[in-house]
Amino acid sequence: MQRFVLTFGLAASLAMPAWAATRCPEHFAAGSAPLVTNPKLKARTQEICFEAFAVLHSGISRTPLYSAERLTRDNLNGAGALSRKDSYHAEPALPPQDRAELSDYARSGYDRGHMAPNADFATRSAQADSFSLANMVPQVHASNAGIWAAIEGAARQLATQEGELYIISGPAFLGNDLQQVGRVLVPTHVWKVLYSPKQQRAGAYLVTNDESRAYSSVSVSDLEKLVGIKLLPGLPQQVRDSGMDLPKPSAPHGKKRKSPKTQNDQNVQVEDEFTLKDFSRSILDAIRRAGKP
Repeated sequence: MQRFVLTFGLAASLAMPAWAATRCPEHFAAGSAPLVTNPKLKARTQEICFEAFAVLHSGISRTPLYSAERLTRDNLNGAGALSRKDSYHAEPALPPQDRAELSDYARSGYDRGHMAPNADFATRSAQADSFSLANMVPQVHASNAGIWAAIEGAARQLATQEGELYIISGPAFLGNDLQQVGRVLVPTHVWKVLYSPKQQRAGAYLVTNDESRAYSSVSVSDLEKLVGIKLLPGLPQQVRDSGMDLPKPSAPHGKKRKSPKTQNDQNVQVEDEFTLKDFSRSILDAIRRAGKP
């Protein structure tokens, strides 16, 4: 595993247009794509419009800076009829020097973690798109299969209840000493923004890329400052500032784990729980860890 020194996040340029041009506005709230405001993130970026989601890919990190989708109840009904069929692949639309390869992840110890998840999509072709490495980041397995999967499930549950959500997911690279697997940067955090047209509200989950079972709930405005991307530029500032009551993540697919405690000499089955963590403390802890040699 290599180390890569670069500082992402926490700085943004304000002298920018309100939104970025996009060839696939249907994937974004109000048809407006996010705008990269941190100059360090702008080099070698490329938009990819897939069938059911859009990616802004970075040739520096060789990951998406974000993946955006419009998730509907109808899509989820269709997705539920399809079994998973893995088809991980390098993205042919990207220049070879800028894209991740399967060999970058091989024996790395990290999962190839979806940003726009396979289970959101209603057709085989859209699901195949989701396995592009342009939609992947290196994720710690315990997080990818645990809290992150639970957050994906919570988003699907809310989309089923309300009929429609706009979702943006992506990595954060915080600190001065970032890890690298192959040529791919390992994010310190991953995040997911939900915008509910029904509620006219938006909020975001933030998760450290480690074995923690904790997550933070943050406003879109706070997340925008952290990651250096204006994520919902087509929506009023009040929506981005105010936050929303996000659904609580729960164990994926109803899985349960055994409690270490026993009762009457029997293992007690308890529901998998995830902890809501204070945002400011989790970020300070992450930056402090990232700065250690």
